[in-house]
Amino acid sequence: MSTLTNNRIADRDFFLGDALDLAWQIPGMHLAMASEEGVRRYRISEVEAYRGEEDQACHARKGRTKRTRVMYLPGGHLYVYLIYGMHWMLNIVTGPRDFPQALLIRSFSEVKGPGRLTRQLGLDGSFNEEDLVRSSRIWIEDNPEATGEIITRPRIGIDYAADEWRNKPWRFILQDQ
Repeated sequence: MSTLTNNRIADRDFFLGDALDLAWQIPGMHLAMASEEGVRRYRISEVEAYRGEEDQACHARKGRTKRTRVMYLPGGHLYVYLIYGMHWMLNIVTGPRDFPQALLIRSFSEVKGPGRLTRQLGLDGSFNEEDLVRSSRIWIEDNPEATGEIITRPRIGIDYAADEWRNKPWRFILQDQ
């Protein structure tokens, strides 16, 4: 299975992997965005996995809705939604079509917090359902210089989920060396 195209950009096969597998691979990679000044790259340092309708912390726990239909697309699409009426959240859909899972991008090396990083990027709801494989404005790239160990912690901000789901160590954090 291919993971990256020749120019280091993640391809569809890469994103079709399970969220829990990709959560070990994406920290350290770059989120790249085209701008008038050229391509800006941000090193992803923290992600949080949400995996399927059985995951009580996942938005898809209630099935396919207008909001969650993007999670049922094949991996590589963005799931972008607004919380508290003020913060956009950036998620990468992973896995095969019709198995809803995603990785919330929580931090970059330079920017901590999911709301802060979307503000830094100038990202809003117009990016929802964007295809990272075909997009000319946003994509994921390998970072051959990535170093550091990935540690796991419980997910945060999901008080509505049962303890079993709140305590899963599905937050993956790159510890720089």
